[in-house]
Amino acid sequence: MTTADGQLDRVGERWQLRFERTLAHPPDKVWRALTEPEHQAAWFPDAMEGERVVGATLRFVSREMPDYPAFHGEILVFDPPNTLEFTWGEDTLRFELEPTPGGTLLRFLDTFYELGKAARDGAGWHVCLEQLVHSLDGEELPWKPEEHWQEVNAAYTEHLGPEASTLGPPQEWIDTHS
Repeated sequence: MTTADGQLDRVGERWQLRFERTLAHPPDKVWRALTEPEHQAAWFPDAMEGERVVGATLRFVSREMPDYPAFHGEILVFDPPNTLEFTWGEDTLRFELEPTPGGTLLRFLDTFYELGKAARDGAGWHVCLEQLVHSLDGEELPWKPEEHWQEVNAAYTEHLGPEASTLGPPQEWIDTHS
């Protein structure tokens, strides 16, 4: 894994960050980490409230910033243990699991409108995916997520360029982590 391995592509009118991780765990275990609240808490940035069925309305609540306004989404694809896709505010998040001889290939796509947030979100998802790997492996994090994000964000800013780096973290996040 490199420090900036998310790939950015134009997809119609939107942008898409693409990540791949080879995980040493079976698809069923990875699926539980993606979909069950007690496992999501180890890596996903918000608590995801709502049924895990196609068409269900979701509500996302910040774990770190309780005063940050909740926002909504919807489950678009729920095909255990292969594909999970949902809207997360204005973004569309898609997780695809493919069995491999040693575990699972995870493909993660974040599709969004605003190019300027690509480096910020790329770094954020990069750190989240690293947290997922550590959680699946039963390991403690070797760093504080907010400090690690700053390091990774610098690499994504360099990797994706200035046009993809015009939006930084929300002020509430900065206030919480200063």
